[in-house]
Amino acid sequence: MLARFNLMLAFLLVICALGLVTSQHRARKLFIDLERAQTHAVEHEVRWDQLQVEQTELAKASLIDERARRELGMQAVPADRTLHLSVDPVTRSVSLSQPWIERPSGARLSGVRAAATGPRKPDNASGTRRASPAGAPRAAPTGAPPAKGVRQ
Repeated sequence: MLARFNLMLAFLLVICALGLVTSQHRARKLFIDLERAQTHAVEHEVRWDQLQVEQTELAKASLIDERARRELGMQAVPADRTLHLSVDPVTRSVSLSQPWIERPSGARLSGVRAAATGPRKPDNASGTRRASPAGAPRAAPTGAPPAKGVRQ
């Protein structure tokens, strides 16, 4: 009976040893996978930083301006054809700001309609003047008709 007990303990010892080897092997495999995943994460982070730097470089105004002139044939709008409107957030009054024309500082506009310092030609056939919408492009392609709502 003691021999059976010893044989059973030896059998359990072998099974436990095989379980230990298997669990250590699995732990090593998981550790290797973790290391690979961390390496890939670092590579992705480096690539993300490179893409952000590249995006910042491409978004520079000088590069956009040069590309618009070169590829789209756009030209800058002269200052005498640009109208600047400023809105006072408190009084909600609109003022006309033309840097090339000396104007008294108290000149205000009611709404968007106002007379400039001198007579101006109408923009369209109906004889009305239009102001450019906020964010309108400042350059127009050469030889192409102006965009709707953009002063020419």
